[in-house]
Amino acid sequence: GCYRDMGRGRWVWVGLLGVPLLALYLHLPPPRLSPELLSWRSSGAFFTYQERNSAGAVGSSDVVVLLHGFPTSSYDWNKIWEGLTLRFRRVVALDFVGFGFSDKPRPHRYSIFEQASIVEGLLRHLGLHRYGINLVSHDYGDTVAQELLHRYEHNRTGSILIKSLCLSNGGIFPETHRPRLIQKVLKDGGILAPVITRLMNFFFFSRGLGAVFGPYTQPSQAEYWDMWAAVRTNDGHLVVDSILQYINQRKKHRERWVGALKATSVPLHLIYGPLDPVNPHPGVPPAVQVRKVLPASTVSVLDDHISHYPQLEDPTGFLNAYLSFIDSF
Repeated sequence: GCYRDMGRGRWVWVGLLGVPLLALYLHLPPPRLSPELLSWRSSGAFFTYQERNSAGAVGSSDVVVLLHGFPTSSYDWNKIWEGLTLRFRRVVALDFVGFGFSDKPRPHRYSIFEQASIVEGLLRHLGLHRYGINLVSHDYGDTVAQELLHRYEHNRTGSILIKSLCLSNGGIFPETHRPRLIQKVLKDGGILAPVITRLMNFFFFSRGLGAVFGPYTQPSQAEYWDMWAAVRTNDGHLVVDSILQYINQRKKHRERWVGALKATSVPLHLIYGPLDPVNPHPGVPPAVQVRKVLPASTVSVLDDHISHYPQLEDPTGFLNAYLSFIDSF
């Protein structure tokens, strides 16, 4: 009896000690921004859309607008930024609301429709809404681009003039999209989701993200920390479950968004990292599937070992493929 009492007492002490440790863990400050990430942020500016701040980086014939993926930020484009600025008069990249250095409100109903409206608002703010826009998108950004294309094709008030569209490694066909297990748990996790997001840390984040990079093109530790720092800015890890509702939105609005690609006369290109586990095409090469559904489009398939982040894994290949597309019309 004495031993059990001591054991119980010991566990009480461990439990009591665990409370402040857990509280400390849950309130860890975000990591410090690296000089590179600080430079990226300081080279941009903030604009307010319906009382929410969004961050944008603006570079100095044509305008190209870059739409990033989940769960990262506009910093995904940093390796092709200089190459684009040599070719285009204006290069614009933004952090969607809930991402990067932009506001991350909670609770908030994050939607692809709102993100598309933010892009339109930013281009009006920059005085570029009357220019023909070349859109380049990745992952989550692909779906935002599809909504922008739908609005353009239907002459919606405020829609941007799309001159060309280049998609990359996104779930443009919801039926071929394979969300990671953690994404499924978070988007459908109910009361568990907020608990999981609070427990998210650098180790789990980098392990999860590393799984969607190719074996020879893994980010460095410093690059992982930059990605994690951008997520943690403004407590972004706490809104991941809300943002992930985009997977359900893709299924619900499939006809609208796939229909926009099928109906458009805008020059359309896909750059694809073929090792992508998130958007695989089992049994059918991506070029074949895309050309079957979107016969007017063209496709660049990068090397076999390039995965979900082609603009980071093979920036030269990505840039060359994109500029060849731009020069083709």
